Amino acid sequence: MESQETFLSHLIELRDRLIRCLIVTFIAFIPAMYFGAELYDLLARPVIATLPEGSKMIATGVITPFLIPVKIAAMAAMLSVLPYLLYQIWAFVAPGLYAHEKRLVLPLIVSSTVLFFVGMAFCYFFVFGSVFEFINKFAPKSISVAPDIEAYFNFVLGMFLAFGIAFEIPVVVVVLAVTGLVKIEQLREWRGYVIVGIFVIAAVVTPPDVVSQLAPAIPMCFL
Repeated sequence: MESQETFLSHLIELRDRLIRCLIVTFIAFIPAMYFGAELYDLLARPVIATLPEGSKMIATGVITPFLIPVKIAAMAAMLSVLPYLLYQIWAFVAPGLYAHEKRLVLPLIVSSTVLFFVGMAFCYFFVFGSVFEFINKFAPKSISVAPDIEAYFNFVLGMFLAFGIAFEIPVVVVVLAVTGLVKIEQLREWRGYVIVGIFVIAAVVTPPDVVSQLAPAIPMCFL
């Protein structure tokens, strides 16, 4: 009976924390929606810079010009409240942690947030330009390159997630070491296998061109 009450209390706490996350995200979504079109223009700069002068992107869907800014605003809202979302996750699991593990909560939240944004920034400023130039070089001269805004958004979102998660490797390693799940000696022994796994993961989560696959793999190896 007591175990059932404990389980229900955990479910209620999880529900409450999810509701808080949704409310905070919605509050951040309202101002982001106002700047949705401008945010997309900013997001599209890397690909626009590689297109012929005067070229623009296209929208093939009837309501796509409205939906994409909404999706952009939702993404911006979630990123702006990411530290709060991570805190709610850690606060939920904190009761099951030891005292020395709880002391790592704040540093891990800060470092996780910073590394995720660094991964996205690296992708936006250093990877996109090279990838789009590489792709355009292989485009036949007989076609006019005009990317669809929805396809581009999905591509960017996938790349942001791939690089953001890839840059979280130091945090994952620290958590595994502190919790005792993995020893430092084991990490040294597994380094070669991990590097091979990194290149396999990079090949799976990125577009099928060499530049896109090497771009996350090399930083992941250093991290």
